[in-house]
Amino acid sequence: MLMPKRQKFRKQQRWRFKGVAHRGNKVVFGDFGMMALEPKLITNRQIEATRRTISRSLKRAGNIWITVYPDIPYTKKPAETRMGNGKGNVEYYVAKVLPGKVLFEISGVTEEIATKAFWLAGQKLPIKTKLVRRETL
Repeated sequence: MLMPKRQKFRKQQRWRFKGVAHRGNKVVFGDFGMMALEPKLITNRQIEATRRTISRSLKRAGNIWITVYPDIPYTKKPAETRMGNGKGNVEYYVAKVLPGKVLFEISGVTEEIATKAFWLAGQKLPIKTKLVRRETL
């Protein structure tokens, strides 16, 4: 399970989704990337399911880089609890994803295989995604 080893605070305030990703919006490590087209919170379980799908569709050929990390604690109050009495307990961890953020990168495979792998992986995520190539200067 992906989760931070150490944190300064156990719980965080809620956040806002504004604008597009200015950091992490280019393919840096691999040849092809999977870019988010919608803002959403991605859970650690969704990231792991996506990673497993990509590695299975590549048949362990090539390299995979995960460029998102779930470091934001998500709290929930128990079911049928009255209002008040403080904030709920941490249930799981999420990564905040803005449009334009590259989530996964792969290299060492053809574009056809990368397209198929990212399409299958996109089915595991609650957002629309697209394949992007590395920009060569």
